[in-house]
Amino acid sequence: MRVLIVENEIYLAQSIASKLSEFGYSCEIATHTFEALREDRYDVVLLSASFNSNEFYKVIENHKSSIIILLISYISSDTVSNPIKAGVSDYIQKPFMIEELVRKIKFFESFKRYEMLNQTYDIMLESAMLSNKPANLDYKKIKLPLIISSSKIQISDGFAFSYAKESGFNCKIVDARVGFDVKTLLPKSFLYIRNIDELDIKQQESLLDYFKNSPVIIHGKKEYAGYNFMVLSHSRAATMSDILSIDEYVKQMILLYQDILPDTEISKKLGISRKSIWERRKKHGIYRQK
Repeated sequence: MRVLIVENEIYLAQSIASKLSEFGYSCEIATHTFEALREDRYDVVLLSASFNSNEFYKVIENHKSSIIILLISYISSDTVSNPIKAGVSDYIQKPFMIEELVRKIKFFESFKRYEMLNQTYDIMLESAMLSNKPANLDYKKIKLPLIISSSKIQISDGFAFSYAKESGFNCKIVDARVGFDVKTLLPKSFLYIRNIDELDIKQQESLLDYFKNSPVIIHGKKEYAGYNFMVLSHSRAATMSDILSIDEYVKQMILLYQDILPDTEISKKLGISRKSIWERRKKHGIYRQK
């Protein structure tokens, strides 16, 4: 990983760079803020809070897609709260152990990696569900618990995915044959239960009784007391809200394929220039991991 150390105390900066290099990091030092305003991209920026606020915030803005950790001497609104609101990831107070700094870097490195994976999976999932997404449903009026009857389970899958996206609730997918303790369900979440028809009648009734007062969506064939019931038919007609703008489509394709294909190949497949790819990366704050 590339690390930029923006610190006017040169001996401190050199000490940090030397110690981080032992952990496999490639470090560069900037003793003035103008040196940190180049177009170069870094995975991590260690920024001293000792610079004047005008130049200090320019550095934050220039590296907002990087992990930015402040190096501070004391805690205050100016050194911590305001910079975090501006886009800083975290802070560490001088003097500090290098192991603590490395721990913070690794934490945010993992967070960014999983954030990117989550965006990629979300795009892939939405693409897969699009043809099965029920159109023209008012999700605000849907009440749980709910049984959905549909000719294909993929239609119910599309409904559960859309309900999660529209409601802002987290969806926990459960196989009825495995079971789940509803008490462990997190707040602002609901269960989507599949394969209930694989159980015998008594097992189905026992499961339905257990989840009767819980936030659940169940793919089933018939009504049951205590549950709302909905029949969904397959519709391939997309609504206008399903159609992405060209800019949003290009953004999603870059996110999806940037770890698989070079920009040259992505630009060929999209029919645009590499410069256009670069401009969209800059616009949306999408940068390759070095």
